[in-house]
Amino acid sequence: MPQVPQTLDASAVRAWCGLALEALGRAREEIDAINVYPVADGDTGTNLYLTVESAAAAVEAVFAAHAAVSVTGGTSGQPVIEPPTLADAVRAMAHGALIGARGNSGTILAQLLRGMAQVLAADTGAAGTDGEGLRLALRHASEAARQAVAHPVEGTVLTVASAAADAAAGADGDCALVARAAYEGARAALAATPGQLAVLERAGVVDAGGRGLVAVLAALVETFTGRAPARAAVPVLASHAREMAADADVAALECADGTGVGIGIGTGTGTGTGTASDEAESGPAFEVIYLLEAQDAAVARLREKLDALGDSLVVVGGDGLWNVHVHVDDAGAAVEAGVEAGRPHRIRITHFGPADAHTTGSTIRPARERAQRAVVAVVPGEGLAHLYAEAGATTVLARPGEPPASGELVEAVRRAHALEVVLLPNDADLRHTAAAAAEQARTEGVRVALIPTRSAVQGIAALAVHEPGRRFDEDVVAMTSAAGATRYAEVEVAERQSWTMAGICQAGDVLGLIEGDVAVIGSDVTATAEAVLNRMLAAGGEMVTLVLGDEAPATIAPHLEAKVRESYLAVDTVVYRGGRQGALLLIGVE
Repeated sequence: MPQVPQTLDASAVRAWCGLALEALGRAREEIDAINVYPVADGDTGTNLYLTVESAAAAVEAVFAAHAAVSVTGGTSGQPVIEPPTLADAVRAMAHGALIGARGNSGTILAQLLRGMAQVLAADTGAAGTDGEGLRLALRHASEAARQAVAHPVEGTVLTVASAAADAAAGADGDCALVARAAYEGARAALAATPGQLAVLERAGVVDAGGRGLVAVLAALVETFTGRAPARAAVPVLASHAREMAADADVAALECADGTGVGIGIGTGTGTGTGTASDEAESGPAFEVIYLLEAQDAAVARLREKLDALGDSLVVVGGDGLWNVHVHVDDAGAAVEAGVEAGRPHRIRITHFGPADAHTTGSTIRPARERAQRAVVAVVPGEGLAHLYAEAGATTVLARPGEPPASGELVEAVRRAHALEVVLLPNDADLRHTAAAAAEQARTEGVRVALIPTRSAVQGIAALAVHEPGRRFDEDVVAMTSAAGATRYAEVEVAERQSWTMAGICQAGDVLGLIEGDVAVIGSDVTATAEAVLNRMLAAGGEMVTLVLGDEAPATIAPHLEAKVRESYLAVDTVVYRGGRQGALLLIGVE
């Protein structure tokens, strides 16, 4: 048996993150399948995996940084690598989880890890912390997670975390004994969750987020013992049970990572709070998640605003960086509240759509069956993200200087949860990134069509003709044709002196770019925009789309609309608010 740590030090944290990632990887599909609360969108396992993946990557980065910096020591004069401290490792783990948190359960898990880190970072001894330190860390983690949730509900991951902390508090011994007690307490609490939430009882499943936490705690046990806890039974949906009818006793089905628990429907004895079943079966249309740079006072006000807008509100973090998660009907208002509080970025808006499945009566269906077709789009501003999401698209926000990586696009395809996906990069510079993401998604069994849209206004045109009911190829051709028939332009301010197709521009000049090339250099935003629009309409057009950035003059849209009515009688104009999109104005002419 390999040597195992006796205390929780930096190496133990590293091992724990790696083992937790492996455990969640094995259990991901199972956890996705039992995800029915707070929304049956079938992605809790994936969200937990991505959250821990980010935490593990951050810890690995700390070890890599220490390995790159060595000092000369010892009698031989050989380089000696100074390992990271426990504080280094747990802070990295917490920060990685915070910036990578996905979904409701992933955000709560990030706060659990942050709560542990706040206690463990105070213990900077080289030998790491002992069982008492681990007990205190688990207790603080549980309390911090509850405080982060606007309206805690029993029968969820919060209940499982509290039970783990309670069980650990009664364990007198080293880290291995404390970890084992926490795991057993969590496992027992998980088995009782169907008795606390009616929606779980009807579906015949335990809480998906709690199931994920049990897997993470099982990995903690394995970290200190070298062995994963013994296999135990796991719950399965009735539809899954039918597929496994060859098993004499479905309740004895073994989990691949050995961290599950068997349950009987309605065997729990806990007392639930709130109207969980109603909330799970009819709720807001959008999930909004973003990182937020803001001060504590601003975040307190943000909590109040978001709580009034929707539900499933979880705000985690601190020290100026927060992860915000909420379910709302007005995604734009949720993002605008973040803008008022500070600087939101990495904004992700997911439209739940009508495909979310729930239990009714005695009929049980799998949580959120895959939709047939979805659209995934990269958008440059919060306003456009809201617009695209209202049209049913899954969006990825691209801020100036922060283009999304291919991994973010792949994740968006996964969130779309469809058999067929139309991908709109909406930026010429993202063509290769989007192509790489499409190829990765195809290896996962998703049929992906990449439409090479070079501007968000081309994406709007494509989305306008999107019809999920027709054949995939026909839909892609129609969307491609609409995008290709849309000429695009933008108006922005030059940051520096530069040579352009229209001559030399100076910093502060207003630039009008048509199809990516500078066509007009001016000093006034409205006059430059009018000149650009006239050039575009000289070649004909039926529809003008204007997308205003936050810094565009308030009078520019009415002025341009009036000019179009005066000079081009058969041309219609539509105006959208794009938010902080980089360009002052985006123009599309169809």
